[in-house]
Amino acid sequence: MVDFNKPVSGLVTPRFGGIATFMRMPHVDLEQADGIDIGLVGIPWDGGTTNRPGPRHGPRQMRDMSSMVRPMHQTSHVAPSKLANIADLGDCPVNPADVADGLKRVETYFKKLVARGIRPLSAGGDHLCSLPVLRAVGEREPVGMIHFDAHTDLYDGYFGGFKYTHGTPFRRAIEEGVLDPKRTIQIGLRGSMYDLDDFEWGEKMGVRLVRIEEAMEKGPKAIMAEARGIVGDGPTYVSFDIDCLDPAYAPGTGTPEIGGFTTFQAQAMLREMRGLHIVGGDVVEVSPPFDPSGVTAHAGVTMMFEILCPMAEDVAKARR
Repeated sequence: MVDFNKPVSGLVTPRFGGIATFMRMPHVDLEQADGIDIGLVGIPWDGGTTNRPGPRHGPRQMRDMSSMVRPMHQTSHVAPSKLANIADLGDCPVNPADVADGLKRVETYFKKLVARGIRPLSAGGDHLCSLPVLRAVGEREPVGMIHFDAHTDLYDGYFGGFKYTHGTPFRRAIEEGVLDPKRTIQIGLRGSMYDLDDFEWGEKMGVRLVRIEEAMEKGPKAIMAEARGIVGDGPTYVSFDIDCLDPAYAPGTGTPEIGGFTTFQAQAMLREMRGLHIVGGDVVEVSPPFDPSGVTAHAGVTMMFEILCPMAEDVAKARR
């Protein structure tokens, strides 16, 4: 049997003890990450935030709350650490004072990670963090994406044409050729709008836009059956903005929109990703200053675990 990294058991060391790492997995520096299949990474950066700040503090609180995650999934009985070698790789380098340099630092880090054959699963940070990660995982071949969010993040620019904010990452990723719009679906879109530019541009490019009303009417299984058909068997990225959840379940975020998913509805959708070729993922926009209780961070790391399970299954499938 392959000897993979194992999380610290709460039956041996209480979950409130020890140094906080994602899901109590061992911390390994990227330069020593030989043999790691999936890297859990913090991106403590919110240089693209245009509303309520604070997601830069997300990874630290999410690590702390992730001690509540036990090794086995309660429904699928998947234990990711038995299928793949997983480690907390720490936080990637960032620059809180300069957006362009911050983007470059994150991109450089994740390209090193991908070059080592590691699949990233990240905790943001605002949603602009996804762009440099996509530049890494989609460098050789554009990836498809299943995107859960209240917003499309397909705007062209903010404040007179500023191109890099948390509302523009996927427009940039499509323009740069690292994200395939025809293999992209966005689920849970809602809230008042400035105009229809982002929707019209996305539809023109071939992105499947699923408003919350349609998602609620059809239900998780039907929506995810369509999502699976859209991304197919190709490399797929999963991006989960915590604001896809109703703020009753996730108040700690920068741009809350009422009328969102429950935590269970979100889990039900993520559980339909088994069998997909997931090459990376993220959970973003957890802002601890707006929820010191940690409820939002707990929801965020639970969604990370939901993504981790099918990722680990895909790693094991590739190994066979």
